[in-house]
Amino acid sequence: MVAAPAVAQTAQQSVPMPKPAPKGRDGVQMSASERAAATTGSTTTPPDPIIPDPHRNVPANIFATFDANQKAQAAKVSAYLSSLQTLVGNFVQVAPDGSKTTGDFYIQKPGKVRFEYDAPTPVEIIADGSTLAVRDRNLATQDIYPLSQTPLRYLLSDRIDLLKDTNVVSVTSNELYISITIEEKQALIGTSRLMLMVGLKDGQLKQWTVTDPQGYDTTVAVYNLDTSKKVDPGLFKIDFTKYPGSPG
Repeated sequence: MVAAPAVAQTAQQSVPMPKPAPKGRDGVQMSASERAAATTGSTTTPPDPIIPDPHRNVPANIFATFDANQKAQAAKVSAYLSSLQTLVGNFVQVAPDGSKTTGDFYIQKPGKVRFEYDAPTPVEIIADGSTLAVRDRNLATQDIYPLSQTPLRYLLSDRIDLLKDTNVVSVTSNELYISITIEEKQALIGTSRLMLMVGLKDGQLKQWTVTDPQGYDTTVAVYNLDTSKKVDPGLFKIDFTKYPGSPG
């Protein structure tokens, strides 16, 4: 279930600043090609996802305060996310064990998304506005989750003000990215986190990292983004007859 951790689980741990910076910053180093892709925007070449440092620290204060620059950056990301109505593109996902999978995704706001994984991965993830299904075609099964309990809901909200509508614990930036980390605590599941990364220059979504309550990271980098393509509403239909759902 390559996709379930990234999408259908609450994930987090300590995701303060997995920012990709030049050598020596935050334990992340970027190649020249990665820098070029981040600076110029989407490309037909799949990006190398930026993997957060697994030893990064948890923010010391859950009641984080932000300066004017951080607030402006959060507002910029909020405005960008709120402006999206449809988004189509490709993705590269890195699982906690380091394995990579690729595929296509389709978003129609509010609340609808579909991730189609390339062969041989038999997984599809579909959200219909209120429910999220993680489907395995080989096993003919699907796990069902309330969309409201998955980190994807922040990306799929019609409009969002990150500082007001979520518990933001970190806002960081470098010459390439703005990184915003949201923390979520649920009584039965534990504490999870979602870190969004947007390009500083083009303002486009680059990737997100979900950290589950056990501290495992799943990172999804997106590229070839298209906000003008019409999306077939049928892509977001969850089939409960062919794939009887089991509670998530």
